[in-house]
Amino acid sequence: MNHQVLTLILGGGEGSRLFPLTHYRAKPAVPIAGAYRLIDIPLSNCINSGLRRIFVITQFNSESLNRHIAQSYHFDRFAGGHVDILAAALSPRQKDWYKGTADAVRQNLEHLEDLDFAHVLILSGDHLYRMDYRELFDAHIFYDADATLAAKMVPRAQSAAFGVVEAEANRVVAFHEKPKPEAVERLGEVIPMNMGIYLFKREALFRALRNTDHLDFGKHVLPAMAKKGRLFLFPFEDFWADVGTIASYYEVNLSLTRADAPFRMVEPGWPFFSRARFLPLSDIHAGRLSHVLVSEGCTLTGGRIRDSLVGLRSIVRRGCDIRETLVLGNDFYERETDNGVPLGIGRGCVIRRAIIDKNARIGDGCRIINAKGVDKADGPNYHIRDGIVVIPKGAIVAAGTTI
Repeated sequence: MNHQVLTLILGGGEGSRLFPLTHYRAKPAVPIAGAYRLIDIPLSNCINSGLRRIFVITQFNSESLNRHIAQSYHFDRFAGGHVDILAAALSPRQKDWYKGTADAVRQNLEHLEDLDFAHVLILSGDHLYRMDYRELFDAHIFYDADATLAAKMVPRAQSAAFGVVEAEANRVVAFHEKPKPEAVERLGEVIPMNMGIYLFKREALFRALRNTDHLDFGKHVLPAMAKKGRLFLFPFEDFWADVGTIASYYEVNLSLTRADAPFRMVEPGWPFFSRARFLPLSDIHAGRLSHVLVSEGCTLTGGRIRDSLVGLRSIVRRGCDIRETLVLGNDFYERETDNGVPLGIGRGCVIRRAIIDKNARIGDGCRIINAKGVDKADGPNYHIRDGIVVIPKGAIVAAGTTI
């Protein structure tokens, strides 16, 4: 299948719903599950499915994403394969940035047209799931489809957040982009939802994008193909989660810490890959941990941590009480500091329902608990979204601060 299929992974736009995690990084570069980045999910699924001709289309805040891909994904020169970046660029022929998912692919068709492939797999870079794309490909060939999209059954009450697929015998007859629940009541209480995973015949994709003004797959390309083309759905029954908002990102990561977690990063024969960092084992001294995922290279010197995720190189000092929190870790170690607040979480801190982004410095005795119970707020060294306190990347929180 590898020589027939070319894969395009969409690097996403501004990612404003994930602010402040996307203030310094592209959405697919946001950390997930402690030791990975979101882009590692579709890339790993591709590699495990035998797909090794991959392009990642990037535009916004892409420096860290580009660096992560360059450092992480190298294939044997004799076996073939690549993960290459297609970065947005202005030129005499192209005078605008990407205006949507379909427009992003359209602007890169010139880089693809001389390559040898029969089908194009298009993926999003901000979902958590495990899928063998060979099964999608088999369905695509069986139906002789112009395009096949993966669909997940969800409650109709959630329809306003997704594209809804209306199908007869798996052939898509209508496509509704983020409809109100009452508008698709006739489809039942559980309806097929577009997962943002598309497999196109080469000629069908080029025909859909060239000489048209379609900007987005969900809003324009797929509805048009449902009316005039052979568009089929591929039902997907396993775990899938969109982590495009602070609330969904927080809940999905936190769910990984449960004993009955709906999704596990470890499955024999289907690993998720990332950059090899060669970090030491985590150094855990006195303390109590319950339902906690701890990544490599951490130093935990005491206190209590419960129902939380602790990312790479995290430092948690004595006497802390941390619950239902994502500590995303650090990008580096330091020998000493000259700014008064050392890297990591200081002694005696109390933290509840928070996201501590990378390289944050939290002084001794801080209380990060959303003391006023607000849903949304912004401060000099924090942001609150959906009632979750987010300490931004590299922020400094002075000792004794209460948020």
